[in-house]
Amino acid sequence: MRDLSLLTKPRITLMVVLTTLVGYWVATPMFDWPLLVHTLIGTGLLSTGSSILNQVVERRTDGHMRRTANRPLPAGRLKTAPALVFGLVVSLLGAVQLWWWVNPLTSILGVSTLVLYVAIYTPMKRVNSLSTLIGAIPGAMPPMMGCTAAAGQITSLAWVLFGILFLWQMPHFLAIAWLYRADYERGGFPMLPVGDLNGRRTWIQMVLYAGALLPVSLLPSVMGFSQLSYFFGALICGLMFLWYSYDFGRTKDVKSARRLLLASVVYLPVVLILMVVDRAAS
Repeated sequence: MRDLSLLTKPRITLMVVLTTLVGYWVATPMFDWPLLVHTLIGTGLLSTGSSILNQVVERRTDGHMRRTANRPLPAGRLKTAPALVFGLVVSLLGAVQLWWWVNPLTSILGVSTLVLYVAIYTPMKRVNSLSTLIGAIPGAMPPMMGCTAAAGQITSLAWVLFGILFLWQMPHFLAIAWLYRADYERGGFPMLPVGDLNGRRTWIQMVLYAGALLPVSLLPSVMGFSQLSYFFGALICGLMFLWYSYDFGRTKDVKSARRLLLASVVYLPVVLILMVVDRAAS
């Protein structure tokens, strides 16, 4: 049971469910609790299925990396065929849940996210460092799905939330890739930091995406979806995130990468909480 739990990547699924909840919360004109529950369950099932299928595809390369070698499949504690069936069944249940009890648009977005993550991003990781950009798209979809569940269409707010999650992921992933670049090289993943020996290109990418995130994160207030309390909170968080991205360039070492990673882990929940609190107060 513990290995089955590890196969589902529960922390990632929890993050997906929470960002979906934020998207629904800020987009709904009136709470429909049964609709929200179906949205969260369906999205969570699709996220779980994506994680399982991702590990099925990467079971061999995971065995070459220290941080993933002890996962259930590369370690041999679970067999591939049952894991594949488990992932497909869970994914199908999530798609049906969203289609039947939420709306077809949200289900289509969820299935598209799964296909992009498993069938395009996962194999592309072994080919080109641009895979990080592709992988950021599925990671940014949950709040958009929350919005479409509430509104029945892709609104401008849905695109803004997508943009925030998309841009946030890039410095976050690059910090992780810098910390584990030897591991990625051993596994055959040409992540940007692997071939960037002096770290300059990685640093430039971090600063560019963190810089772009700052104005995008303020759009909810500019477009009238949030009040000034969110605006100033997001501004402070964005400047902090940008500073730590810039600060990485001074030393380009493990410590500065860890500080940036910690800043990214703090940034996202704080900004989303500010958005939720602001919506509740309005």
